[in-house]
Amino acid sequence: MLRSMRSNAKYILWFVIAAFVIGFVFVELGGLLGRPKITPGTTVAEVNGQDITQQMYTNAYENLMRQQQEAGQTLNQDEIERLKDQAFDQLVNDILLRQEIERRGITVSDDEIRQYALNDPPPDVIQNPNFQTDGQFDLAKYQRFIQSPVAQQQGITYSLSQYYRSRIPESKLYEQIASTVYISDAQLWRAYQDQHDSAQVSFVRFDPSSIPDSAVRVSDEEIRAYFEQHEKELPERRGSAVVSVTRIDRPITPADTARVRDRILQLRAEIAGGTSFADVAKRESVDSTSAVDGGSLGWIKRGMLVKPFEDVAFSLPPKQLSQPVLTQFGYHLIQVDQRAGDSVLVRHILLPIAQGDSSAARSDQEADVLARLAASASEPAQFDSAVRQLHLPSAQLHVQQGEPLVWNGAYVPGGSAFAFSGVNIGTSSELTNTNDAYYLVRLDSLHKGGKATLDDVRDEIRSELALRKKLDLLLPRAQQLATAATSSSLDAAAKAAGLAVEQTPMFSRVSTVNGLGQLTQAIGAAFALPVGAVSAPIRTPDAVVVLRVDRRVSADRDTWVAQRDTQRAALLPRLRQRRVQEFVANLRATAEIVDRRREIEAIMRRSAA
Repeated sequence: MLRSMRSNAKYILWFVIAAFVIGFVFVELGGLLGRPKITPGTTVAEVNGQDITQQMYTNAYENLMRQQQEAGQTLNQDEIERLKDQAFDQLVNDILLRQEIERRGITVSDDEIRQYALNDPPPDVIQNPNFQTDGQFDLAKYQRFIQSPVAQQQGITYSLSQYYRSRIPESKLYEQIASTVYISDAQLWRAYQDQHDSAQVSFVRFDPSSIPDSAVRVSDEEIRAYFEQHEKELPERRGSAVVSVTRIDRPITPADTARVRDRILQLRAEIAGGTSFADVAKRESVDSTSAVDGGSLGWIKRGMLVKPFEDVAFSLPPKQLSQPVLTQFGYHLIQVDQRAGDSVLVRHILLPIAQGDSSAARSDQEADVLARLAASASEPAQFDSAVRQLHLPSAQLHVQQGEPLVWNGAYVPGGSAFAFSGVNIGTSSELTNTNDAYYLVRLDSLHKGGKATLDDVRDEIRSELALRKKLDLLLPRAQQLATAATSSSLDAAAKAAGLAVEQTPMFSRVSTVNGLGQLTQAIGAAFALPVGAVSAPIRTPDAVVVLRVDRRVSADRDTWVAQRDTQRAALLPRLRQRRVQEFVANLRATAEIVDRRREIEAIMRRSAA
């Protein structure tokens, strides 16, 4: 047993260290050595006076990128930027939690570490097939290994100790935060009623769109007063930009598809003739992440990869070659090395479908000219001149920070990341090469994100106040209908006024109902009024309604009692998790966080120029 485990020790250690890095401790990896003015120790952010260094930040987002790549994901620049923000948020939260742990005096003993290491292994270790028996994690097998000399010699015992020295205090903190969460029987019954009481109503809806904009007036004074009253409630605004985009198409023909399929069939024949799959993958596969490891994607489970690829991988017998498999990435050749439980150890060779030589030569030549004329240009006119000279299509587009840049339904890779990278207005990007086209982007204007100003939200406030005034104008008409309905019926009163009556299906208190919305006063009235009663006018966020309760069915209490314990067991973890999330969000809201990442990135760009 120990000999078989010895060969996998480094593999297991990688899982432990990966989980460890995601938490509180960051190992020494390569930073930005050689970059003028910026070193691994440069402070990129501060959290309540505690530094986040460039090395910590780099390690954190590189670890997230590595996880994505090992799962078969190819990352573009926009996705990398999102991962950087995710890594930064993790770092900030980890520091805030460490500070709170220290403030509360939470500690961990060596005995606690030993018990956790033996009985509560990290998630990645649990998923490791080497510790599974018949597809299930085998705790005894893991315990034998972790107590063996091999684990100590390979440093795995030490790594686990460090991992738990960080995680156990965090778990204790979470327990302190969430331990007071309790759900009484009365609360459970109300929650059950919300989901299982049901009602059906008929209603007349007065839509504010029936009132012309000219019928209401919103003054600047009203807008300012609304802003001052709600300023603290307004969320921070994301950055926005206007960019100009041009492209050179790289059309793919059926002949191109057939050519790539023929090539991957040639590779299949070569492997079937005796050449190592790994050798061919290293030589031919364009998936550089897996190619260096002979095409290995590691152990995968269902749901980790794209559907066509996954279906074939889980149907192949070990060591058998697949036929060509087409996905959005191109043609794959797949081989399964091993199976263990619900996991497979799989390799692949990927050949993308690209232009043939003749058409590619024309596109590439035109792209070379575009790059020479305008790529990385600092003068806006260079972009316009290149577009005219090459007779290229172009468009001016709006993009929000964190959102992809899309042109005519096509994603422009890296376009959003470029716009918010700190370049000067009027600067053009480098030429971006995709399978479909070459893209060039110019930044035309930029509005940085942050706390909303009155000018930022003026139009939104104007629209909100105009809507409220329209609803006010609708109330007298709705009241006339409600009054008429009391002396006849809702249907008769609506018919006399030339209005339509709508009827809902049965719905619960938490349902979204067409025409009534979700969790609105109209939904509440459906469960408060007597059956057959017609309501007074009810304002919802986007309409005024008058409704009649047609039918109501109450939840069965005996049925609730029979499932009460199951309901409590399902709800309690979610409520505790919500309490922890609220606690962390509050820590963050009251923390002093200084983010210098954009400033550092700008220095790096200038140094590299």
